[in-house]
Amino acid sequence: MTEPAAVKSAPLLAVENLEVLYSEVILALKGVNLIVTEGGCTALLGPNGAGKSTTLKAISGLLVVEDGEIAAGAVRYRGVDLSRQDCQHRVAAGVVHVVEGRKVLRHLTVEQNLVVGGHLLARMSDVRHELDRVYQTIPRLADLRARTAGYLSGGEQQLMLIARAMMSQPRLLLIDEPSLGLAPMMLEEIFVLLAQLRSQGLSLLIVEQNAQAALALADHAYVLEGGRVVLEGTAEQLRANEDIQEFYLGHQAGGERHNYREIKHYRRRKRWLG
Repeated sequence: MTEPAAVKSAPLLAVENLEVLYSEVILALKGVNLIVTEGGCTALLGPNGAGKSTTLKAISGLLVVEDGEIAAGAVRYRGVDLSRQDCQHRVAAGVVHVVEGRKVLRHLTVEQNLVVGGHLLARMSDVRHELDRVYQTIPRLADLRARTAGYLSGGEQQLMLIARAMMSQPRLLLIDEPSLGLAPMMLEEIFVLLAQLRSQGLSLLIVEQNAQAALALADHAYVLEGGRVVLEGTAEQLRANEDIQEFYLGHQAGGERHNYREIKHYRRRKRWLG
């Protein structure tokens, strides 16, 4: 079946002038615009409380769990506005969200967790096919398939959650803080996996405090602050930006190593706001 020309020419995801309310009074996002291209990777950077996780939840349909709602704007996926669709409809359409905090089914085995991820597949033969694909992509999980998920390490749990998302056959993967609390070696393994999935055609929208890792993977990035986009550009442009170097990459303009957590005042340049 031939897709409409409008769908072909549009970005895979286009968030347009998005406003989000919590409890009908708290304005969490204020006119957020962003895109993810087909096969591309977009990163969302910003301090805690900036609205990054809220943005992902607005796209995936999980706002309702926290008494949130889209008050204005649109979430267009393949040219179709999903903002009034429920979460399951979005998963079926190919939008899958790996939330922050490693929400594993702790008392089930790794394989049982993965089967849950494939609950929308029509036949058990499809589930088995996806399990085989996941185990080929992440051999570590094949060795752990009978292990109770609650006994996995943090890094193994994160691998399993990405694999569980893969079981839904996503076209767009939203992933929130995949490296949180992980050792450097495990962080590298997670990002190697994400790069591999991207090379296979999966599109990514990633929230990540480790800006260096995120910008190495992404081709475009946005910085959120106070529920607004205050800076955007290619990953290369943001890596070269002095503010990003100082506050997110841990470098001062002169090349000296610098820990941005020790900075007492967040100095945002006027050009960020135009």
